[in-house]
Amino acid sequence: MNVPPSLTAATGLVGGYAVARWTGKRPLGGAVLAAAGTAAAREWNARGGAATAAALTGLYVAAFGGSHPLAKKVGAWPSVLGVAATVAFASWAATERKR
Repeated sequence: MNVPPSLTAATGLVGGYAVARWTGKRPLGGAVLAAAGTAAAREWNARGGAATAAALTGLYVAAFGGSHPLAKKVGAWPSVLGVAATVAFASWAATERKR
């Protein structure tokens, strides 16, 4: 099955947070985040090249980091869902829209 990297990235951000929150183990959530990010980056590279992969990986990491201060303003779930949607849209625009 060919899973779009936009879905993989969004799932990594949402799933990483959910795992960390529900298990109480932040490293486990980080592992989910890293695994999905790695899978998405490989697909971004295959579909858009190294520059696209680097830019989207940077956005993925920035979204994770940015979700923390944003959560203090809007709440944890809205923050996570917002950054996941942003990364998914950027991924789609950079790799899927052209197909």
